[in-house]
Amino acid sequence: MSVEDVSRVIATPAAVALIDKLKAEHGDVIFHQSGGCCDGSAPMCFPAAEFRVGASDVKLGAIAGVPFYMSESQFEYWQHTQLIIDVVPGNGGMFSLERPTGLRFLTRSRLFDDAENDWLAAHPVERADA
Repeated sequence: MSVEDVSRVIATPAAVALIDKLKAEHGDVIFHQSGGCCDGSAPMCFPAAEFRVGASDVKLGAIAGVPFYMSESQFEYWQHTQLIIDVVPGNGGMFSLERPTGLRFLTRSRLFDDAENDWLAAHPVERADA
């Protein structure tokens, strides 16, 4: 089996539509997969100029042209799964841009197969401190 460019993070059409709406309203935005605490574990969308990527964050890729990061410690746990960003009715994280829309981003996932894992091993994530 031949595997071409494996994406660590993808978005559903509904998520892309909401991302496009948020970009039109707020300009450049960025995603960070929250590690828990007060907003639980959720994909959070912030204005790019107002969010600082940490030295221990990794870039998983981009969805709808928007960079998507998570902490290195969380990545170690989730590295064998593809994140699928979706949208469902509800309130987003307190600081996430979608909160006033009545929708919230949600992370679903699936395990990579052996061929995908082999490809990913040869194409490591981008570390923020590199």
